[in-house]
Amino acid sequence: MLGAIVGDIVGSVYEWHNIKTKDFPLFRNDCFFTDDTVMTCAVAEAVMNCGQKDDFIDAMKKYGRMYPDAGYGGRFGAWIDSDSREPYNSYGNGSAMRVSPCAWVMDRAFYAKTGKFPSDGRTLARLSAEVTHNHPEGIKGAMATADAIFICRYYNEYKQSVNNECKKRIKEHIEQEYGYDLSHTLDEIRPAYSFNETCQDTVPQAIIAFLESTDFEDAIRNAISLGGDSDTLAAITGSIAEATYGIPDQIKDKAYSYLDEPLKNVLIRWGKYISSQEGDYTSFK
Repeated sequence: MLGAIVGDIVGSVYEWHNIKTKDFPLFRNDCFFTDDTVMTCAVAEAVMNCGQKDDFIDAMKKYGRMYPDAGYGGRFGAWIDSDSREPYNSYGNGSAMRVSPCAWVMDRAFYAKTGKFPSDGRTLARLSAEVTHNHPEGIKGAMATADAIFICRYYNEYKQSVNNECKKRIKEHIEQEYGYDLSHTLDEIRPAYSFNETCQDTVPQAIIAFLESTDFEDAIRNAISLGGDSDTLAAITGSIAEATYGIPDQIKDKAYSYLDEPLKNVLIRWGKYISSQEGDYTSFK
């Protein structure tokens, strides 16, 4: 979850001023959190509140109204402000940037025993998307991101490392299960890639940025170097990279400094919640 927030904050200043290089200051004084952070926290709160459909709707509307200027898309902002509790068939990349908490409650032991993805976190991932993004592409983007995070968590627990075998497994699974093309390299994508807010043209690129990474910071730099919807690309990539590499303490501390007390409180509660479940989430306690 914090990986998504780091990516969002780092990418915030490049969304409308794209860069096509990995050589940039990781944190600038003018960095800020956006709707990606706010909605990731909303999803975490919904999961902690039992993870039912109404929990996701309530949390998204609550935090959306708490942070009205966080940079929401037009239709999502209108949904937040309205009395409607119905989805609006979006396939925007917002469903993928906010999904990471759902992947942290997926049962790795079940996967180890059966070779099948557990239904608990996947159900949450689907619900977290379809309360607004009920278009098949919106749901697919969220579930593909959650699966990638989960595979990394599984390899960390049962293989004691996230290596080329893990990344190969992610690539094969995402291509076969969701039909995304992950065959292109960042160098091939970067020159022509431009701003795009759809899941189908953000999630594959974000996953590739992770697949080519060597550590957490490198993953964030990969994502932002593509240009496009930089904060959301980096949020998706960062959410996977966190489950893979962890987050260096200095990066955690710096990201934390950009958040206000209500968002910090969600992170603290989330850390305690996940630690009580499995004892393996150490970003904030």
